[in-house]
Amino acid sequence: MSEVPKTSTTNTPVRPSAGGSLREQSLWLLTAKLVGFAFSFCVPLVVVRYLPQDEVGHYRAAFLVIANAIVVLPLGVSMSAYYFLARETKERRAACILNILVFNFIIGGAAAAFFYLFPVSIGTIFQSEEITRVAPVIGIVIWIWIFSSFLETVAIANQEARVATLFIISAQFTKALFMCAAAIAFATVEAFLYAAIIQGVIQTLLLAWYLSSRFSGFWRHFDLAFLREQLVYAIPFGIAGTLWLAQTEIHSWFAGHRFSPSDFAVYAYGCFEIPLIAMLAESVTAVLIPRMNALHGDNDREEMVRLKARAMQKLSFVYFPVYVFLLITANTFITTLFTQKYAASAGVFVVNITLLPFSILITDPIVRSYKELGRVFLLTRLFIVTVLVSCLYFMLDDISMTGMIGLAVGAVVIDKLIAEALVIRKLQLGLKDLSLLANVAKTAFASVAAGIATYLVYSNLSSQLYAFAESFISNSIGLGKPNIVNFASGAFVLAICALVFAPIYLVTANLLGLIEAEEKDAVRRFVGKFSPFGDRIADEARSTAL
Repeated sequence: MSEVPKTSTTNTPVRPSAGGSLREQSLWLLTAKLVGFAFSFCVPLVVVRYLPQDEVGHYRAAFLVIANAIVVLPLGVSMSAYYFLARETKERRAACILNILVFNFIIGGAAAAFFYLFPVSIGTIFQSEEITRVAPVIGIVIWIWIFSSFLETVAIANQEARVATLFIISAQFTKALFMCAAAIAFATVEAFLYAAIIQGVIQTLLLAWYLSSRFSGFWRHFDLAFLREQLVYAIPFGIAGTLWLAQTEIHSWFAGHRFSPSDFAVYAYGCFEIPLIAMLAESVTAVLIPRMNALHGDNDREEMVRLKARAMQKLSFVYFPVYVFLLITANTFITTLFTQKYAASAGVFVVNITLLPFSILITDPIVRSYKELGRVFLLTRLFIVTVLVSCLYFMLDDISMTGMIGLAVGAVVIDKLIAEALVIRKLQLGLKDLSLLANVAKTAFASVAAGIATYLVYSNLSSQLYAFAESFISNSIGLGKPNIVNFASGAFVLAICALVFAPIYLVTANLLGLIEAEEKDAVRRFVGKFSPFGDRIADEARSTAL
């Protein structure tokens, strides 16, 4: 154990390079999330087409356990890197890294041992002998993924957005590759789990390389006293995060117990858009956490408010139109992706995407800057989760799929509104600050305007468009496989609707001043690279910038 005295020339905090503007860092991380999402998007499309529906239910149950465990069990200790790497000396930064690794290794190992010794515990929840059988393998996946998932976190905390982008994209690519191969070659839950183990091992090796290159000799700096300090900081947020996860995921555990594996698969894919909801906000939040910490340290409240409003504007520009478009085309969207077998998922999907508009509320970076808010969030989330679990428990025998997701969505919305109210009070925001959100209101208007036109097209022409595409693909092209025909026909309907929605939304947004000159120039430069008039377009972009 190494104790590093705080009275020496090493006492000066080593602040990582800012790594560019907020826009630049967010753009890198957003790109990573988008590309990563595209890769991961392939997995459910393959799964529903190669696995029987009850086996899909087992697959969803197993990875629900894994996904929740790797978030809950580390208790937010990995996230403490966001706070301490921006403030500490070189030696303490190394100690921060090793402390997190040791903690994650121990907690992951404990989880693996539990699932090995008590496999029936998880099988009983989902009333599945298959889940009981593979529980020990689930435990190994949890152990490896808890340890290796620190890779993305440490790169972002070190404010290396480009490196984090590379890590995210490569991880999602290899994960999708292994998962799809497992589905096509074996079509069993156990094959998916072994594919996940291979992915975790590769990511662990990459983590070891990155830490050795950025924090040389970090393995010599374990600091128990500093670990206690990290735990004191992280655990309140870890518990709050656990309660947040309970709000957003506990309904899936009740659904897994309440419904058969086949019906649980239907319910799970009704919640499909959850990665989409989280993807953009996570990218912005990851960049804002260290930036808000620094601004709080400088007591720059006005800049914190400006950054928060700016983030909300950028998120609303994507979230509002996506919400309106998916609300209109929900049935076609679900059946195109997951086949007609999952048509019942559309009802769950419509309720669940209600979270999209509320996802523009950015509170976590500010809460992490004001540690005293942690206790308040613990109390409010504990109350909300208690009420939610009570409702699900006592209504379990009679509740429908849409009723279950409705309770879960309501709990999340209440939590977000309370969190926003506390942040508003902490930052002393008032009516004078409402003008900062003018663009959010304009974005909502543009989305509704585009949505009205799209609804008229979809409600009156979707059946004819689908029939035309189906006939063309079957008769003219000669493709007769139902899965291909149904997917292509549904995609055609969605494409036509998007061609109606997107131009109206973008033109309206531009007229309202929502698209900035820099963003227009960036689009011109991008189009110029692939256009025969590329030089002319690039010259126009440069002259506009000047």
